[in-house]
Amino acid sequence: MSDSVQIPLFPLSAHIFPGGKMALRIFEARYLRMVKETLKAQTGFGICMFNAHGDKERNQHIYPIGTYVKIIDFDMLDDGLLGITVEGQYLFTAGEIQTQQDGLRVGEIEELPLWSSDTFPGIDAPLLQERLVQIIASYPELQSLYTDPPLKDLSWVVFRWLELLPIKAADKQQLMTQQNPKVVVEFLESLIR
Repeated sequence: MSDSVQIPLFPLSAHIFPGGKMALRIFEARYLRMVKETLKAQTGFGICMFNAHGDKERNQHIYPIGTYVKIIDFDMLDDGLLGITVEGQYLFTAGEIQTQQDGLRVGEIEELPLWSSDTFPGIDAPLLQERLVQIIASYPELQSLYTDPPLKDLSWVVFRWLELLPIKAADKQQLMTQQNPKVVVEFLESLIR
């Protein structure tokens, strides 16, 4: 995708990265509409992190770098709310963000280049891989999302750590666009040692 497209945006305090999965509870009318429309059109939406210091009226409370996600499962939850599971597809940067009448934000996005296994030549991170296996094994909700995790794909492992670790949103924004993945690996290893 080279041209910009307009998609609905779902701001959260948590974040998802490409290859990641996240369970969401949907209850606000604007997000119910978003889910209905994206399922009907077989498209996705963007998940962006909150910027606590940004002006909400000017939509600066949403960080510009987000992840385009697709709904891979949905169900009515025991409490009557809609539950959806989304999977991250690619990173994007959002340009102009507008607010629709019901409060749903939509943004013009452009896809960002993505790390891949080829991005990490000569980088070995057994500590990140071993600890991630332990974390997934310790949390049933992660086990249900990742039944066969591709732990040999270092970019996948790094993205999961960026989701799981309590790093400030501003710092995650910088790490997401880091051109040298070795810097990110070393940073993550320093946090989990």
